[in-house]
Amino acid sequence: MAWALDLDGVVWLGTDDIPGAADAVAALQDAGETVLFVTNNSGRRVADVEAKLLGHGIDARGGVITSGMAAAAMVRSGEVVLGMCGPGAREELEAVGAIVVGEGPADTVVVGFHEDFDYRGLTAGVQAILGGARLLATNEDVTYPAHDGIRPGAGSIVAALVAATGATPEVAGKPHRPICDVVLDRVGEGGIVVGDRPDTDGLFARALGWEFALVLTGVTSEADLPTDPEPDRVATDLASLVKAYLG
Repeated sequence: MAWALDLDGVVWLGTDDIPGAADAVAALQDAGETVLFVTNNSGRRVADVEAKLLGHGIDARGGVITSGMAAAAMVRSGEVVLGMCGPGAREELEAVGAIVVGEGPADTVVVGFHEDFDYRGLTAGVQAILGGARLLATNEDVTYPAHDGIRPGAGSIVAALVAATGATPEVAGKPHRPICDVVLDRVGEGGIVVGDRPDTDGLFARALGWEFALVLTGVTSEADLPTDPEPDRVATDLASLVKAYLG
């Protein structure tokens, strides 16, 4: 069985561990389950995500998949990309031969999570789109859970560009098809998606044709139940979910 684990709200909250998550991942791996770490956060490089997981006591074993990978799969070699994104998405874009620029005319504007977002960057994106560039979002999550509460995500940046240009974005990350294809290319059919957001992780599971397990350690609480889509499993956290599954 393959497990596709979200990170923010499932494995960690910003810099803080979610208790029991590392032991739960190890238990799955020891039982021979395939564990993927599938995140809409494209800000970090894959190597940095793997290093952060290791810092939380988790061996990623090459299982990290980001929305930056999915976005890069939608870009051709030689395409000029205005990168309104962090180093993770930029690395994936450059790996497929895209020419990543910070301003000026472009074929595509790629938007991902980045903490140095500012007015100048927004202006560059707006002008490129109005000049004919398509708008490609790594994801459309407007918020994400952190150690100090809810923070704005890449979707908030995308919303600003849409408001200024009227463009309709193509979206690479969960729950859309491009990241589904990356996952299915890696593991094939059949698995469980574990996440804290029904509108992202739940729809991602449905798009894959997998089960959806909702954990209540991120943006969704027990007070929010029932949700749409309805999860196949609900657990307090990843540890209790895995314990119930493995018996």
